[in-house]
Amino acid sequence: MGQLIWIASYPKSGNTWVRAFLHNYIRNADAPCDINRLTDLTAADVNAERYARYDQRPASQFSVPDVQRMRPLVHRDLTTLDSTLVFVKTHNARLAVAGVPLITPAVTAGAICIVRDPRDIVVSYSRHMGLSIDDTIAFMAHPQAATGRSDERVFEFLSSWSAHVQSWTSQPDPNVLVVRYEAMASDPEAAFGAQIRWLGQEPPANRLSRAIAFSSFEVMSAQEQANGFRERPANATGPFFGTGQAGHWRAVLSPAQQARIERDHGPMMQRFGYLGRAA
Repeated sequence: MGQLIWIASYPKSGNTWVRAFLHNYIRNADAPCDINRLTDLTAADVNAERYARYDQRPASQFSVPDVQRMRPLVHRDLTTLDSTLVFVKTHNARLAVAGVPLITPAVTAGAICIVRDPRDIVVSYSRHMGLSIDDTIAFMAHPQAATGRSDERVFEFLSSWSAHVQSWTSQPDPNVLVVRYEAMASDPEAAFGAQIRWLGQEPPANRLSRAIAFSSFEVMSAQEQANGFRERPANATGPFFGTGQAGHWRAVLSPAQQARIERDHGPMMQRFGYLGRAA
């Protein structure tokens, strides 16, 4: 059995981007990987099918304690997918619910945690969820925010953006690599290269550059336009892959909306350089 490497983030923070990069780097193929096959190398612990082994009811009928009882068992099952490391996507905070950790320590080797300016997340996440900007701002500030709980997906507990980021980054941990979305955008060779080095390899320059190019927003957006993207919610009001540009919030948010986000998350935004200096 292997151990789990979590690809962890608040939603719309670059999780799919990192997964696509890792897929392209590891496969090292002559063409970009299919965005609809990212689960070939990166599993998801919220897939309801993984819980059916332990409870045959429709997943929408599971209570929170039901899911939390099964979650460590599902995480253990995920370790059988590979004999070394298993990459697992999660939007869960690194917290406990119903007395059970959302991230099971016993099977965890580490995590790549992606952090993004919450003002840009609001713009992207509102389209993703089909909500207004103001409702999305309120959701991202709610300490009990959660998603999922359908027949396809069990619940993910996010908490607020600040609490989510705090849960993954509060203490220095060599087993958690924290990456800013903005660094991936401004200097991808350094940011993505650091991820491969953290995994214990020195990336060959050509292989790294090709994986970065194959996982660009232009490539992934073109694939989505041609074939759709299975992970795009049915109620989304725009494509899953937008421009990917850092700072797009400046053209979208009103001054009052900007101020509300900064009031809700000011200390954590300052910590990661989103207030007080350019991101």
